[in-house]
Amino acid sequence: TDPMRVGFKREAMIGVRVSGDTRDVAEAIAALPEVDYVVLTAGSFDLILEIVAEDDEHLLSLINDHIRVLPQVRETETFVYLQLEQQTYAWGTR
Repeated sequence: TDPMRVGFKREAMIGVRVSGDTRDVAEAIAALPEVDYVVLTAGSFDLILEIVAEDDEHLLSLINDHIRVLPQVRETETFVYLQLEQQTYAWGTR
């Protein structure tokens, strides 16, 4: 389902830099119902997550009140989706 077609007007990918154990932060963020997925990564971010929010105010609240307040979160960078061009889950079976 395309979240934008069912009333969610804002999607964003957020890169998170963490101090300490990234698994603890990933677990805390994954518990938020608006978080679609959380990935532990190697590279410039420790975590990458996707959020589906009702609007910009909801997105701001999630970032400021639920993610940035975690003591291990050092930085976040938000990439707001302007348009979702393609999203497939056609991996098939083996």
